[in-house]
Amino acid sequence: MGCVGSKEASESGAGQKKVQNPAAQYGAKTANTAAQQKNKQVEPVDSQKSYRTDDTSVGSGLGSGQKPLEKNFGFSKNIALKYDIEEEIGRGHFGHTCAGRVRKGDNKGQRVAIKIIPKAKMTSALAVQDVKREVKILRGLEGHENIVKYYDAYEDNVNVYIVMELCEGGELLDRILARGGRFSEKDTQEVVRQILGVVAWCHLQGVVHRDLKPENFLYSTKADDAPLKAIDFGLSDFVLPDAKLDDIVGSAYYVAPEVLHRCYSYEADVWSVGVITYILLCGSRPFWARTESGIFRSVLRADPNFVDMPWPSISTLGKDFVRRLMSKDIRRRLTAAQALTHPWLKSDRCSPPMDMAVVRSIRKYSKHGPLKKAALRAVSGTLRDEEQAHARVQFAICDADGDGAVTLADLKASVAKFSTEAMRESRGMDHFLSMDAAAVGRLDFENFSAAIANVHQLQQSGDWENRIRAAFEFFEKDGNEFVEAEDLVKEIGHPDPMPTSTIIENFTREDDAKLNFAEFAKLLRSGSMRRRPQVKATR
Repeated sequence: MGCVGSKEASESGAGQKKVQNPAAQYGAKTANTAAQQKNKQVEPVDSQKSYRTDDTSVGSGLGSGQKPLEKNFGFSKNIALKYDIEEEIGRGHFGHTCAGRVRKGDNKGQRVAIKIIPKAKMTSALAVQDVKREVKILRGLEGHENIVKYYDAYEDNVNVYIVMELCEGGELLDRILARGGRFSEKDTQEVVRQILGVVAWCHLQGVVHRDLKPENFLYSTKADDAPLKAIDFGLSDFVLPDAKLDDIVGSAYYVAPEVLHRCYSYEADVWSVGVITYILLCGSRPFWARTESGIFRSVLRADPNFVDMPWPSISTLGKDFVRRLMSKDIRRRLTAAQALTHPWLKSDRCSPPMDMAVVRSIRKYSKHGPLKKAALRAVSGTLRDEEQAHARVQFAICDADGDGAVTLADLKASVAKFSTEAMRESRGMDHFLSMDAAAVGRLDFENFSAAIANVHQLQQSGDWENRIRAAFEFFEKDGNEFVEAEDLVKEIGHPDPMPTSTIIENFTREDDAKLNFAEFAKLLRSGSMRRRPQVKATR
């Protein structure tokens, strides 16, 4: 979808409430702890409901002259042949969930969860499409250990039935409340690793979740070490390569600023994980107000509080992690796969999946000129070992044939290895349509690291000025504060047929074919400095 401009109405929360309480699919809230009595403590309040501004699921759905909605989903027809539907275990605005049991076969007696959605409530084409898409996404993402298992979908004249794994360990939110409103850093790390694993897998497959929050994660059992399961994909969507979404979807406390501006993609999920992490660590929400519109204004205008207790007692790395997930500048926000390699979260037990942002970065890098590539190589050469963790992980994944270099064929093979039905639906392989094998070439680790280096993220580090100075001095070795054509020839070998002096001129303001430090820094930030127009003297 294209993006529309930001509107003041975006802050108002206008639009229908799609789900009264998505977490109620697996059980209603009964907790009443002291933590809930504080204004900013975590509790299931109305402003945690899920929204989408273009939902028209209220009303008859039939205007004058309109045809009845087509509500035939093509699912199996008789659920009673395979499952017994038992007690209700949760109810939401759009449907309810019952426990169920397999009636026959090898799994006879197995307990399942059956989400029941009345067709009478599907009063818009959008509502019908949402249900179809939810089933497609659940089916397409199956196999990940932290995503609820999808078993089957049925329908009759009255309902749609989605049969899933039954998770009996309770919600993540319940465990937060049971521990006084917050987790230890160690326990938070374990929870966030699992959540990010889900998000990174979704993003690889071209799926953006759009409603990440503690209520949408259940523990599989009541054991302390039970795995978390993502349970609700009712607001999730496929994102085509390089596309943006523009409908306001999600829950007030967890919605990203760019969602309110109606122009967003995968980065919005990472923001939501940052909010969850913030809550787990300190027990309070980063943004709070008494109304939904107030919360939205706070999300847009305020910054999270890292000063009050207990933040002084939380590690520097923990605070850095949350800040990097909750950067309002999406260019500086970590990807989900990247976040899994952050020093605060890094674990030998965690294997990040391939990051499609790497493919996009390499595509962009392949179109840079020799000067820009050389500058990025110089900057990436200043990275410390821990800052290269993401690059090393992704290089190992992308070097499909293990020959120490990444080619376009390697990238395609690596993506194909992870491909699922969901990726085919989101047309993930279309990322390669505008990529040229010769332009990509053979990327050794040095060039691979340069290709995926995110200058906007590096600018957040306290030593950014030292980095770019070191990178500049890689070219400028004479102490004259300029990079000249001869310096460039020595360092990049000048493969471009354009005269070297012209390459530099394209990135300078003057006509002396020299690149000074300020111009070099701007080249790294924008990548698109152009020679100012020359004005011919008139007689």
